[in-house]
Amino acid sequence: MIIAFASSTGEKIDQHFGWSKYFYLYRIDQAGAEFFKTVNAETDIEDEHEKLNCKIEAIGEADIMYCTQIGPKASQMVQAAGIHPVRAAEGEALKDAIGNVIEMLNTKPPIWLLRAFHKARQRSA
Repeated sequence: MIIAFASSTGEKIDQHFGWSKYFYLYRIDQAGAEFFKTVNAETDIEDEHEKLNCKIEAIGEADIMYCTQIGPKASQMVQAAGIHPVRAAEGEALKDAIGNVIEMLNTKPPIWLLRAFHKARQRSA
């Protein structure tokens, strides 16, 4: 499964979805995580709907997206694209968020995580 993190540095989750210039994508499964790539989602588009579509397209291969904040309209658009948005605490370390996802996968995953995990497995099969 691929998780996108809205981050200015790749170390901490510190960006609002709609304002994030970069997303750091990781492949994550029950055994661990591997950095996949950095996506530049910077845009000079002023129309909010178009800007959100551009950001969603940039992280389109993600199953889950972590950010510090996301508006209701953007959240609906992200979910419609098949990506589950997750709000994280400002400054949460990516390594901690990744560790939490792996721990949840290996213990008692919430239904939203199971759905994302199984969707990703079906896609790669």
